[in-house]
Amino acid sequence: MKKSAGYSSEVGERAVRLVREGIKERGSERSGIVSIAERIRCSRDTLRKCLRQKQGDRGARAGTTSEERARIGRLEREHRELRRANEILRKAAASFARAKLGRPPMRWCVSSTIAGARR
Repeated sequence: MKKSAGYSSEVGERAVRLVREGIKERGSERSGIVSIAERIRCSRDTLRKCLRQKQGDRGARAGTTSEERARIGRLEREHRELRRANEILRKAAASFARAKLGRPPMRWCVSSTIAGARR
């Protein structure tokens, strides 16, 4: 299930800039987040997460950057696809080996294996 698109990157950058200014004026991050969240009508938690992510992207905070998270997601999708392909090839090879030995082929369903029935 996909997440909703959320706020655009421009809105996030503007909000982060406003929060930074609010922190300078008010002296604390929390009060800056609260005041800006009310002003732009988003939740405090959303704004806090956006601030943390922008700090991580700049290198000001430890953790994975947006680029790294996107790369990890792509690699995980590729890994799942390769596992599916290997499973199909393994079952096909087993079926061909049984046929070569003169035994009747086993009945198997690829979709049940892909859906995670073997886990």
